[in-house]
Amino acid sequence: MRRATTVRCLLVCGALLLLLRTTPAVAWRPWPHQRTGHSDLILGGSKKYEGSSELVHLKYHMGPILTANITVYPIWYGTWRKAQKKIIREFISSISALRPKRPSVSGWWRTVRLYTDQTGANTSRSVRLGEEKSDRFYSHGKSLTRLSVQSVIKSAVTARTRPLATNPRGGLYLVLTADDVYVQDFCDNVCGFHYFTFPSIVGFTLPYAWVGNSAKLCPGVCAYPFAVPEYMPGWKPVKPPNGDVGVDGMVSVIGHEIAELATNPLVNAWYAGQDPSFPVEIADLCEGIYGTGGGGSYTGQMMEGPDGDTYNMNGNRRSELPLFAGRR
Repeated sequence: MRRATTVRCLLVCGALLLLLRTTPAVAWRPWPHQRTGHSDLILGGSKKYEGSSELVHLKYHMGPILTANITVYPIWYGTWRKAQKKIIREFISSISALRPKRPSVSGWWRTVRLYTDQTGANTSRSVRLGEEKSDRFYSHGKSLTRLSVQSVIKSAVTARTRPLATNPRGGLYLVLTADDVYVQDFCDNVCGFHYFTFPSIVGFTLPYAWVGNSAKLCPGVCAYPFAVPEYMPGWKPVKPPNGDVGVDGMVSVIGHEIAELATNPLVNAWYAGQDPSFPVEIADLCEGIYGTGGGGSYTGQMMEGPDGDTYNMNGNRRSELPLFAGRR
């Protein structure tokens, strides 16, 4: 049975995560085509909207969601420092943490778990870190297309030594590119994306996501609000929770993509709109909104640590994660 869901935004309020109806506000990120003084800078130019059910309906399109235990397989493409890997690993491990300090990453994930498939099964509670693969020699070059990202995954699952397991039921393959790697449309239209691999390239149909480190290429776009683009004079960035602008920005995008992969892994489950090739998914609806009152270029109310770092979630370490639409 196809069901419509009332779109609401998960807002952080004290130590609780609440589902409340908000007034319509446009999801936002400072893409390069936006300029100071232009209405898009304040209201946003994206097709992705956050707001009430009168504006957007998420619908279930009968496809599978990830109900089995989810295993995230990171693929580190390019040169990464140990401290950078640790930030991302600890974020992923926080998704299923028990008894964390609130507001928590695992509490944030409970909103994702509200989504069900046609049997009534919920999105998996369990998200764990699986085996990893590194390609520090840039075997596919430093400029990747969307299809060559799939070739990176193929190399990881067919490697002669310690290949990644092929897990189409609960596997989530996460390609993470270093700050000197450009991926098609990076910084202009996307900071990350998800899809599924083609058997003609990889040999299997596997849900995957790509997220890039924007520290050198476009921190003001993909690591906002930890960095601010030059065309926004007078605006000040906030201090990242883990002291790494690029990687802290990535954590936000990784959370966005994992949530959408879990609820729409084959692009035929939960999304709004009529075009499955360009769907509006659960994290798109609140893109750029991290706390109560967020909308337009304002990220919303967030917490501040003793050293001035800004965050909205606790886990194995602090994170700043996007909010997303819950369902009733």
